[in-house]
Amino acid sequence: MTATLRAVGRLVFGARVVGVDWTAHSRRIAIVGPSGAGKSSLLRALCGLAPLHGEVTVRGSTWEGPGRFVPPWERGIGLVPQDATLFPHRSVRDNLAWSHRGDVSEVAEALGIAPLLDRMPRNLSGGERQRVAVGRALLAARTALLLDEPFAALDRARRDAVAAYVDAWAAARDLPVVLVSHDARDVANLADEIWEVGEAAIAPFAA
Repeated sequence: MTATLRAVGRLVFGARVVGVDWTAHSRRIAIVGPSGAGKSSLLRALCGLAPLHGEVTVRGSTWEGPGRFVPPWERGIGLVPQDATLFPHRSVRDNLAWSHRGDVSEVAEALGIAPLLDRMPRNLSGGERQRVAVGRALLAARTALLLDEPFAALDRARRDAVAAYVDAWAAARDLPVVLVSHDARDVANLADEIWEVGEAAIAPFAA
């Protein structure tokens, strides 16, 4: 069976080095562990935004390895970073349409942000910004969806509804989902396989 995702190498962030030897076979994956352990850095490495010093393979396609590096913009990843990071000079509509050609109305309606399409990010609440970031990632994703605490600014009811929509969207397009979250319910809703980042390595989660 071809692995959904394989990452092998050393993840360096700050003064820490985490050994990575990770082969995931499920389409829905969660990464858990204490704050500061390297979960967000691992997502950035999968995107090509941080060095892994090793190999990254997604569904048999090598993105990083000896003599090979696929740049971030060619990986086809939809990323929701922990701080949303919307383009401040673009409207909600233009943020959603970034790297996507087509109608954004379906996603905007499903995420409850259709009335906000002409607003600028500075005029949004934290929860609104987070939902725009989720919508942008869904529309951009062609190969995988990486989510870093994507629902942290949402209340429980909205959180569950957005998670269900993300799950259905990814399933309909057979997109691998890698979720970083401290919320056990988010992990239960969106992951079949759980990996834990510890002091020196990433390993299968032992319940």
